[in-house]
Amino acid sequence: MAIGRSGSSSSGSSAAKAAVKKALGEMGFNSSGGAINWFPGHMAAATRAIRDRLKVSDLVIEVRDSRIPLSSVNADLQPHLSKKRRVIALNKKDLANPNVMHKWTHYFDSRNQDCLPINAHSKSSVKKLLDLVEVKLKEVISREPTLLVMVVGIPNVGKSALINSIHRIASSRFPVQEKIKRATVGPLPGVTQDIAGFKIAHHPSIYVLDTPGVLVPSIPDIETGLKLALAGSVKDSVVGEERIAQYLLAVLNTRGTPLHWKHSNNRRMEGIRYEPEEKHDYNLKDLRPKMKPPNVSDVLYIEDMVTEVQRALYFSLSGLDGDVENENDLECLIEQQFEALQKALRIPHKASEARIMVSKKFLTLFRTSKLGPFILDDVPAVNTAS
Repeated sequence: MAIGRSGSSSSGSSAAKAAVKKALGEMGFNSSGGAINWFPGHMAAATRAIRDRLKVSDLVIEVRDSRIPLSSVNADLQPHLSKKRRVIALNKKDLANPNVMHKWTHYFDSRNQDCLPINAHSKSSVKKLLDLVEVKLKEVISREPTLLVMVVGIPNVGKSALINSIHRIASSRFPVQEKIKRATVGPLPGVTQDIAGFKIAHHPSIYVLDTPGVLVPSIPDIETGLKLALAGSVKDSVVGEERIAQYLLAVLNTRGTPLHWKHSNNRRMEGIRYEPEEKHDYNLKDLRPKMKPPNVSDVLYIEDMVTEVQRALYFSLSGLDGDVENENDLECLIEQQFEALQKALRIPHKASEARIMVSKKFLTLFRTSKLGPFILDDVPAVNTAS
């Protein structure tokens, strides 16, 4: 079931922003300081090193998260990237709403930016990306017999998964991998250093550098920071699972997403097979319970848990005596939904950390696409005059 829409106000509801801001307080959402220290200092040094490598790279694959195509960028490096041959790889396309994804590809096309939605774990998907890379490089007559491709992106967009897939494809094409016969400029004048990479093509020889460039995300405001946290590019511990879950609920409610679940999942929304009361594991990595009703598979257990979550959010939103665009009404609704989610997720009422447990499980369902594919960023209006 696909969720999300591309309207200019879907994730940018003023009520959602106000409710989240009130819950979070005036937090510093900048990597350089403020109330939250978003990223370790060595990442800034890594960005400087990336600039040096960009100088000798013939093409850059900029990996972004399909769910946040604009929020998952490094604004400081964009001027440098825009001067290079570049392909924007929108990874994790399997988690993104396909009904909105095509609008994003149209947006990038309108800006003359090569863009391709991919799944870094899919061999066929990565091959399509490499085919596009080869076409872009062979369009240009290079003075170098060897061409270098660099992969960059912010944390947790799938750079390593992409490079691993490229390595497997490269090994199948060229079982005996040759060393790159090209010295690259080092950090000191007059000093060169070799860079390891995988050969993906011949005539000309094209190599993909085997070390991804990790960029610091640009966090100009609270909402961008929360999108990054929700997508996993910022550690949960930096912001807090409860705050991230509050933001997710604000987005779902202001978009009216739970109301769409009723229409697309009507049969399962009508009733649940069982009502287990046993305690269960709430580890982020595993939604399976320690105990479950007999003869019920793990798949069915999680499926029914998802349905109960959807029902809880549907009934709370549809029964709201107020307006989600009103800050106070939305805040009260979210509080009610936390209680409803605690029951739907079968978390003991007396648990001292019930809200954290609810938040962790709820975020896991979203991040594993159990609540449906989603795109958090809104598609900017295309300026035809530009």
